[in-house]
Parts: sequence; structure tokens; C-alpha cells
Amino acid sequence: MSQPGSHDSDVIGNGGELHQAPAPDGPVMTTAQGGAISDDQNSLRVGDRGPTLIEDFAFREKMFHFDHERIPERVVHARGYGAHGTLETLEAIPELTMAAPFQEKGTKTEAFVRFSTVAGNMGSGDVARDVRGFAVKLYTSAGNWDIVGNNIPVFFIQDAIKFPDLVHAVKEEQDRGWPQAASAHDTFWDFISLMPESTHMMLWAMSDRAIPRSFRFMEGFGVHTFRFVNAEGKTSFVKFHWKPKQGLQSVVWDEALKINGADPDFHRRDLWNAIQNGDAPQWDLGVQVFDEKFAESFDFDVLDATKIIPEELVPVRTIARLTLDRVVDNVFAETEQVAFMTQNVIPGIDFSNDPLLQGRNFSYLDTQLKRLGSTNFTQLPVNAPRCPVAHFQRDGHMQTSHQQGRANYEPNSFSGADRGPRADNARGFATVPREESGQTLRIRAESFADHYSQANQFWRSQTPVEQEHIVAAFTFELGKCEIEDIRTRMLSNLRNVDDELAQRVADGLGMPLPEASTPAAAPRHDLPTSDALSILKNGPTSFAGRKIGALVSNGTDADAVAALGAAVTKAGAMLELVGPVVGGVTLSDGSACKVDHGVDGAPSVLFDAVALLPSAEGAAALAKRASAKNFVTDAFHHYKFIAHDEGAAALMAAAGVEPGADGGVVALGTAKDASAFVDTCAALRFWDRDIQP
Repeated sequence: MSQPGSHDSDVIGNGGELHQAPAPDGPVMTTAQGGAISDDQNSLRVGDRGPTLIEDFAFREKMFHFDHERIPERVVHARGYGAHGTLETLEAIPELTMAAPFQEKGTKTEAFVRFSTVAGNMGSGDVARDVRGFAVKLYTSAGNWDIVGNNIPVFFIQDAIKFPDLVHAVKEEQDRGWPQAASAHDTFWDFISLMPESTHMMLWAMSDRAIPRSFRFMEGFGVHTFRFVNAEGKTSFVKFHWKPKQGLQSVVWDEALKINGADPDFHRRDLWNAIQNGDAPQWDLGVQVFDEKFAESFDFDVLDATKIIPEELVPVRTIARLTLDRVVDNVFAETEQVAFMTQNVIPGIDFSNDPLLQGRNFSYLDTQLKRLGSTNFTQLPVNAPRCPVAHFQRDGHMQTSHQQGRANYEPNSFSGADRGPRADNARGFATVPREESGQTLRIRAESFADHYSQANQFWRSQTPVEQEHIVAAFTFELGKCEIEDIRTRMLSNLRNVDDELAQRVADGLGMPLPEASTPAAAPRHDLPTSDALSILKNGPTSFAGRKIGALVSNGTDADAVAALGAAVTKAGAMLELVGPVVGGVTLSDGSACKVDHGVDGAPSVLFDAVALLPSAEGAAALAKRASAKNFVTDAFHHYKFIAHDEGAAALMAAAGVEPGADGGVVALGTAKDASAFVDTCAALRFWDRDIQP
């Protein structure tokens, strides 16, 4: 054995002892320069207890990189998760756009999608009440095209100049540093109550849209009005929609709070597990297309990002399907370094004069430079186009492209490789010619003045259950405001939306209903309702992709577990077993049964429905445990479907849930009962349950 101070590659020091290190089975560890490392356990020092030497380049490089591992997180959308996939064209539309993905049916375009929350930092919980980012990068044959959207089709503000104020207001208050990932505080509602244009967005944000059950079960929207341009230069307006094939689904507020406590990575884990299990989520890409003349017939301005175009007015036309089928290899390299920018468009896509979009086009490039530290961020693999790239942009931090030729400018008089690339008027991006005239003014168009009509339309389009949730959300959030004037001002604005809504929120706050604020334009309360605005009217048609949590114990009927498992598998869903302890249980036939969770670590909020299958003896023991009783009580109070066998009686009694309490509490006796229960679960919730939300 070597003596202290030896640097043989097979020697490791450990607590003053030295021993032989086995030869590596895999690749040899190297420095970033490619040099092989002999010892990654000990820094270079004088003697066995002397000072560390500055010449230890391996230690210096390792610590240098560690010290710089973190880049500034995104100011907004910091909490995100990404996945790879493919966009397949279902309908070619060259008559509308020359965008490369849509010229031929069957075209497949590589995609990367990043889902996110807006307000919280990277360490915040997944299931905060918040807008969700839904950003899609398409690596087309004509360059990268980013559709940088949200899961809500409208936004808080009409002009980008107010974006810093919005974000400052919703972020933690600067004098106290909280709350984190929450809008229920004074500065946010102070801002909102003084910005009536935000009212429509707040109806969406206080709805169940802001607490989705999964990334897989939410819509995405491009938010802004863009332009399609065909090969002849003809243009039309377009709005982009992502419709989940899995149907829409959200959670109730109490459930969201408990999910964040039980699993703050709930949405991340859900997406990861679905893809890894082969249940690749899909969305249909749909478009609303209309011309300028049709746009002028609307009662609102299509350039106003606080407005939607109802699908009943302009139907959504499905043209492609997005499938996410591969998780990232490295969250930092891909999810955190991906750079989305609204200005990333390709020939066939162009901008409108939406002032919020115009501002985003300016802002995003600056943001990427701040975060990623170099103008060469486009060379990072997750950002690099999949088509040829040629330009005269040179040097800068972290330049990695192998640039050839003599000239780094144009025009130049060289030829061949020394000449370099040139612009191509025929194939290059050409901005749509349009006439612009008028004085240069800081002014808001009168066509942007109606802030309440579509908010009323959204309210009336919700089911009674969804309306109750909106009222509860406003009541909770405004109830967290310490300044009474803010609550009063918001109630005044809500009166312009709907008097019943305002009164119910005022009652929840225990406040008198104030006079309505004076609107900039008289609101309409007669716009047609739209089923597309309701989550419950757009839910799934089956239980596929969902999860049942079955509580089991020693002595659980083996046939009951098998029958339920078969029914769940047939439905394309998942069954996870929850035991008294994570070590497993012994079933009635004497077989050892592994469980996925111990009940203390797996509350029922993690599942879409539950089954109670303990033996009578097991149920009696579980009835003495708070976690087991809460498993049942929470499932009942969250309107979930509950299946049970006879053995569960003692546990159900302890939880205050009677067998047959309502149509959502179902007894299991046979395999046929199990299949019927899973079919019933497609409704996701038993909203007729007589409890307070």
C-alpha cells in the first residue's frame, strides 16, 4: 500500500486510512478540460494534515464550477418543469400560412414545453393559486418558433408598461419578504382594485383554472392575436389554443393546500410519472382564424389582451397534435436554460399591434441575456435551432460555434466559403406591409375601455359549483388584505361584473356592499354564455390517466385488490396501494403485498378517487390513527368517489363517513362492482355531496 502523500490513481484516503480504489467500471472521471482525475476524495495538501495547495487545479475547477452553478432564476415563471415531444400536423393549411409545420399533413416537428407558475420562486410549491405558464418551443425546418402562452387566455393588463408594476405588486412585499407564491395580500389587490382592466383576468384567476390538478389536464393559450401569412402575402388574424386530450381537471382549494404540504412537487412528479409510464399527454393545437373585416365587427378590440374571442363566435379549428413523450435528461441544462421569446417567429407567422405583445417582444431578449450571461445563449442545445444557422454574429462570452471564412461582415467582395451568408428576399422572413398613421401619443384606445362585460360573460358561463369556488376564492384572498379600503374598492369593481357575485363576496367578508365604481365604458350583461369557459363542462370522458389510492391492511381481501387492479388497468388509469406502513401487508390468501405508500405519507389528496379495502381488524387499528381517518374524511370533503368493502366499517365510522352516505360512496362486493366504480370515477367528483366547500 502506498504511503501518505502518495498520488497513485488507485489510492483513496478515508478518515486517515488509505485503501485501494477499484478500477472504474464506467468512464474515467475527468476535468472539464478532459484530463483524467486520479482522486476525487481528497484535495492536494502538504503532508497528511497540512494546508491545501493552490496548485490543485482539480479542486479549484470543481469548486469554481460549484460556486457558479446557479444562474438568476426567472423573475416570473421561476417554478417550472419541462418535457420533450413532437407536434404532428393533422391538417395542412398552406392557404392560411406558409409556416413550415403546416404545409403537409403528417409533418412532425420537434418540440420542448415548459410549464410553470408565475409568482413564486423556484422553491415554491406546485399547486399555488396562480396562472400557469404554457410555453412551447417548436424546432421547425425554418427556425425556432416559440408560442409563449399561459393556461388562461387573457391577461391582467393591456399595455406592457404596466408589467413591472403588476409583478412587483404580486411578488412578496418588499418590506417583509412575504407572502411567497401567493396573491392573497394587500399590495396585489391594491394594484388590481386600481386597475379595472384586470377584472376579467381576476375572474379566471379566482376560478379553478388557477389550481389545476395536473399540467396534463389544463388548456394552453397563446393569449395574443397574431397573424398568419400565406405564400402570396395574404394575412389573417389568428389565436392559438392547446386543448388537452385528457380533459380539464382542477382541485378544490383545501385540497390544493394539503397537496402543497404533502408533495410540493406534485405537478412535476405527475408529469414525470405519466411520461415514464408510457401515458404520454397530448394536446390538440387549434386556431381561431379571422380577417380584419370580421375583427372590426366585434364589440371589443382583438388587440386587447384582456379579451377573448368566444369559441361560439369563432370556432377553434384543430390543425396539429402535441405529444410529450420524453422527460429531460438534466433539469438545469434544459428546463432552466431554455429561453422562450415571443419574438421567435418563422415565415408565415407575424405580429399584431397588441401593445402587450409589442412590449414582450422587446423584453424577452434582454431577460435571456441577464439570466444566461451571454449573447450566445442560442448555442445551448435546448435553444439551438435544428435547421442550418449562418450569420456574421461573432465572439462574445461562451462562443462555441466553429466560425469559418475570412470575412465577418457584409457586404464583402470575397467568394466561396470566405464570402459568408447573404439575406434571401424570397425565402427570408418578411414583415407584413401595413399602413400606420396618427400622432405619437401615450393614450389607451377607446376600444380597450370595456373592462367588465366579458368578466360577466365568464361568470355566467360557470356552473353553480364553479361559481361557488370563485366566490370562495375572492373571499379568501380579499380576507387576507389588512387594509379595508382595498376590499371595499374591489367590491365596488365586482358590482360592475355582477351584483350577485359582489354581494356573495361581501357576505363572505362580513362587509356592507359599497356603491359600484364608475366604469370607463358601460358593461353589458347580455353576452351569450360559453360552455368552453367552464372546466366542468369540458372534463374527461373516462378515468384514463387518473389515479386511485386503495387503503389496505393485513388481511385485506386479495380478490378485491385484484379485481380493482384489473378494472383500473382496463380503464387506462393507475392504482397505488396505501398501507399502514410502507413495508407492505399480508393479504387474505397469505401472499405478501408491496404497497406504494405508508398512510402517514400519502393523504388522499394525492389521488383522484379512493378505495377503502382494509380487513375488519385492520380497519379497527387504522381508526385510531389520525392520518387514516383524515384519508377518508378529506376524500369525502373533497367530493371524491369512495369505494369500500365491509371490512372498512370501523374506519369509516371513525372518520364520520357512513356507508351509502350518498351516491359517491360505493360498496364493493364483486369484480363487476369494481368495474362499475371505476367507470363512475370518470365524473371525477361527486359534486352533489351535501357539504360546504
